[in-house]
Amino acid sequence: MSKFADNGPMLNAYPDSVGGTLKDIVAFLKKDEAKDIFSSFYILPSIFNTDLDRGFSVISYDINEMLGSREDIEDLKALGMDLKLDFILNHISVLSKQFQDIVKNGEESKYKDFFINWNRFWEGCGEMTADGYIQPEQKYIKDMFFRKPGLPILMVRFPDGRDVPYWNTFYQEVKYPSLSYSILMEIFPGMQYLTADTLAKKINAEIQAGIAVKDLDFAGFEKYRAGICDYLEANRSYLGQMDLNIKSDLVWEYYDEVLHTLASYGTKIVRLDAFAYAPKEPGEKNFLNEPGTWDLLAKVQGLADKYSLKLLPEIHASYGEKNYKVLADKGYMTYDFFLPGLILDAIEHQDGSYLKVWADEIIRDGIRTVNMLGCHDGIPLLDLRGLLPEERIQEMIDVTVSRGGFVKDLHGNKNMYYQVNATYFSALGDDERKLLLARALQLFMPGKPQIWYLDLFAGKNDHEAVKRAGAGGHKEINRTNLSPEEIEKRLKLPVVAKQLEMLRFRNTNPAFGFDAKVSFDLDGTKITITHEREGRQAVLKADLATLDFEIRPETL
Repeated sequence: MSKFADNGPMLNAYPDSVGGTLKDIVAFLKKDEAKDIFSSFYILPSIFNTDLDRGFSVISYDINEMLGSREDIEDLKALGMDLKLDFILNHISVLSKQFQDIVKNGEESKYKDFFINWNRFWEGCGEMTADGYIQPEQKYIKDMFFRKPGLPILMVRFPDGRDVPYWNTFYQEVKYPSLSYSILMEIFPGMQYLTADTLAKKINAEIQAGIAVKDLDFAGFEKYRAGICDYLEANRSYLGQMDLNIKSDLVWEYYDEVLHTLASYGTKIVRLDAFAYAPKEPGEKNFLNEPGTWDLLAKVQGLADKYSLKLLPEIHASYGEKNYKVLADKGYMTYDFFLPGLILDAIEHQDGSYLKVWADEIIRDGIRTVNMLGCHDGIPLLDLRGLLPEERIQEMIDVTVSRGGFVKDLHGNKNMYYQVNATYFSALGDDERKLLLARALQLFMPGKPQIWYLDLFAGKNDHEAVKRAGAGGHKEINRTNLSPEEIEKRLKLPVVAKQLEMLRFRNTNPAFGFDAKVSFDLDGTKITITHEREGRQAVLKADLATLDFEIRPETL
């Protein structure tokens, strides 16, 4: 494998994306066709013990025994590949041992301050409501942006019967037990069978219909209301992701444990997911507040340094806000969320001028990026604001939607686009020549190229997967799991073979590296990108009009 692993291509996949398990991905990487094409592997977090959001709700950072093993990780190391893994700073699953301890022990739990008690956080900043939570005064929340309707609260039932509100930025679901005649006859000794059976079926139907416990209809059965409601509330269960209290020493012990675990897997890069939501103060922004965000990042970096880990903070924000620049100036690697849209725009408009603006900035300022075409999310749109003209962004949206993609707006706000969901191949009109040119441009842009597995295999929009996923399942359009048989078939496709050839060149040629001298020249529709390092040179000559390109190695 390449000795230039810091800058070499990185595979990106779920552990079950290629074949069904991590072992199957290892088997693919051992094939002759895959030899020397990757130096790193970004395994998405379903490799861990998780429950929701295809991995981004972590119960613990142990390996998911259904999808992988320590042996698989060691096999990847033996192939010369290091890992990029996720660390979700803002939250963990309600099924985590810490949250379950709160549910079990309430105020006696050692973890009661591990999460953010809403009422303690907002004490003195609002009025207590009849439902048992503080409604903050508007002046304290006017700069906060909540990702779902209402306040970000999960009411947690303590063993003493109290409902205690905890901060819950992302997903939550409360589940109530199904009643039966035997349960009701146990709660109410002497209750007759027919009464118990009738009432159980009635209450179960109302709960399934989404009626809140406090609003259940007990007409004709009023004397059973209190007992049944108490039983339902005392035995409810939860799904979701609970925000961590970064002011708790136990949280920082947990952070250290997680980083130690990730390092033990052979991780070199740690992607910090949702980290900018973690610092919270009354009256401040609850996303990317300053200086809280940067203070948190510096403290996490101090822990990461113990394990020689590079941090890759993930922030989606417009180019005009310059958050990527702040991160770069602080010495962090940054995500190049601009590149997917810039390459699409360059190819569709036969105009590389905006791509050159970004390339020149990366080169001039020495920004170390991880770049991509497709990924597990969508093709970013919000990030392009301030870099690409609004009319060009809208044209990109229109074209991609006309080719079967979906637009995701920012948390339901129809006036603020966020991303477009499509495979990169389909966003390019399922045009193999365009995909190959896009890949060549990505591999020669400054940065460490991250390769979404479905792009590598020329995956098309999967509308059946979207239908199966139901509401909110638009991202499944670009997450198709490929069987071993499908992999074998696609390896024979010229569009796949050519990408593998380019990746091998990129991964093994000494001209590439974060310390390489890079130039980006534009002459009409013709682009020339040159990398120079250790007396070697690699040159890409491409024409956006004809879609022709040539990759040439040279010795100086």
